[in-house]
Amino acid sequence: MRPDVKLRAVQVVEALGNWPPGGTGSAAAQARLAALGGLDPALVAQAGPLLPAADQAALQVRDAQYGGILSDSASVLVVCDQWATGAPPGGTTVDVRLSAATPRWQVTALHPADPGAPAAALSAAARQVLAQPRIELPPAALADLRSGQVHDSVLEAMLTLAQHYTLTVSVIRSGHPLDVFGTTRPSDHPLGRAFDVWRIDGHAVVDPATPPDLVDGFMRAAADAGSDNVGGPRQLSGGATANQFFTDDTHHDHVHVGFSS
Repeated sequence: MRPDVKLRAVQVVEALGNWPPGGTGSAAAQARLAALGGLDPALVAQAGPLLPAADQAALQVRDAQYGGILSDSASVLVVCDQWATGAPPGGTTVDVRLSAATPRWQVTALHPADPGAPAAALSAAARQVLAQPRIELPPAALADLRSGQVHDSVLEAMLTLAQHYTLTVSVIRSGHPLDVFGTTRPSDHPLGRAFDVWRIDGHAVVDPATPPDLVDGFMRAAADAGSDNVGGPRQLSGGATANQFFTDDTHHDHVHVGFSS
């Protein structure tokens, strides 16, 4: 919907999470931000897991998805992997907040994912999701599952959908706005009752070349799997309730699969 808004968010995350040998530390991170122009150096203090104590780091963005897009503000969820010297491969999802400005939108805040510690024991459904190769999970979503804070309704729907699709998940619980963007209504994501899919059978939802029937069929399959709140790039007819399917500017780049319980 607003490609430059996503680009701005991604550039900030890439600048913070990539550095050559000797480039560690806050001062170096502030210099990398300054090179982008017009950004508050205080953002470095909000970078959290993007700035591990390592001599060198490389970050790659998997996806940039809207957490919300309005006329004058936006949330972009930047899903990334990161490799740092002396540490195992990692990554996170950053909820990047922006506000409208000229010549470019400005980044106002960073909210990296905070999945919590791994649980001592997981449900059978969680273990099955973690073992299912047709469910592709980025680092923050993987940590969400391991934390034990994702409802089984979500996990069982994932397993049902994986019988017919390969689903590439962007966000489950952490790294998503706490409230539905632009409202004071709590989002189902931080409660562990929703997940977003940005790619289906290798086809990005946002790609104009992706067959509409593939995305629409996936949305209907999600409803059949128990979701009472399915959002995507088109308004679908039917549904068990009047509001089971929805669309808006935010959901042109992914399918939201939510549950009331």
